[in-house]
Amino acid sequence: MLRILHINNRFNLGGPTHNVAFLARYMPPGFETLLIGGPPEGNEESSSHILADLGVDAMILPEMRRAINPFKDISAYHRVKQVIKDFKPDIVHTHAAKAGAVGRMAASDLGVQGIVHTFHGHVFHSYFGPVKTGVFKNMERYLAAKSNRIIAISERQKAELVDDHRICAAAKVDVIPLGIDLDKFREDQASKRALFRRVYGVADDEVAVGIVGRLVPVKNHALFLRGLKYVQERTGKKVRAFIVGDGEERQAIQDRASELGFTMAHARSFNGHAFGKGVNGKPVVDRADITFTSWVKDIDVVHAGVDAVALTSFNEGTPVSLIEAQASSRAVVSTRVGGIENVVKEGFTALLSSNNDTEAFGANLLRVVEDDGLRNRMAQAGWAHVHERYHYTRLVSDTAKLYGALIA
Repeated sequence: MLRILHINNRFNLGGPTHNVAFLARYMPPGFETLLIGGPPEGNEESSSHILADLGVDAMILPEMRRAINPFKDISAYHRVKQVIKDFKPDIVHTHAAKAGAVGRMAASDLGVQGIVHTFHGHVFHSYFGPVKTGVFKNMERYLAAKSNRIIAISERQKAELVDDHRICAAAKVDVIPLGIDLDKFREDQASKRALFRRVYGVADDEVAVGIVGRLVPVKNHALFLRGLKYVQERTGKKVRAFIVGDGEERQAIQDRASELGFTMAHARSFNGHAFGKGVNGKPVVDRADITFTSWVKDIDVVHAGVDAVALTSFNEGTPVSLIEAQASSRAVVSTRVGGIENVVKEGFTALLSSNNDTEAFGANLLRVVEDDGLRNRMAQAGWAHVHERYHYTRLVSDTAKLYGALIA
């Protein structure tokens, strides 16, 4: 029996929680798994429902925080060390930066046989200035030397780690894409679409565009707003935008939307379930150019209800929202950054533009809004592109093989 300790940054909504939850729940016989990690922070939405739905128990470490804090980081290091001593894992597998630093240091100091780290993204550009970025790169090089294997979640990310930022040698890096339960995005799509459009008051002749993710600087929602304005000034179609998520940039995004002349509405949360009881068949918000939904746990209903999904980030690993959009047969309009080119099929499932290029992004969004045939062709190509590449069964199989090879 191989014992695997997974250490997650924090249990907030996002790809890492899905990843570790499936690895904790579905590993084949012969593996025993323990999952630990930090709590969500600030206005992040908890991902505890993901663990609960899968029947996965996780140990929450309050000391594990996103921000650098020497006192809390040292406390987290000692807590993780104690967990390792008690559980006696054969492999410690860390996920994302803070968990990767604390977990790998503790595992290395205790002589754990196998140390694995997954880069779900990285902070090597578009997050900090050159000095701080250099410090993080040197830290990751040091930690990579203490790791037996590094996992990148896309070929592009591997190239960035190895060639662009020189974190470690290529021989140490395996590419294992994310795995998601995609089946729910195929189920009852017609009824989910009708529900979404009834709840938010979207008419049949309106084109709904969604953008899903944390409202933080790296997601560059300002580009989404500028692209939307570009479309609004050039189309005769009725367009509604839905900003799904929350975060520190919400007020700044709202201020920018106001400056651009957009009308805005804000949905009631229903504890994250915008499609729960109490709607009574009436829209939950007034009609507006842009609706801020906050976090919505029924994200499959969102994808079914919109006609296209956008992403405008400066930097991405493997964006879960674009995988889910394609699984839902929705057209994608995105920037061409990070691992996005590995997630979508440019020209077939998505239209891509350069980073922060308002004219190009706006033109692509306009094409998708105006051309029903193009939008439908891209939508229909999505499921075929993602259903085998990103299903959680493939993730579990690939990871189990890596563990076996590492211990052998």
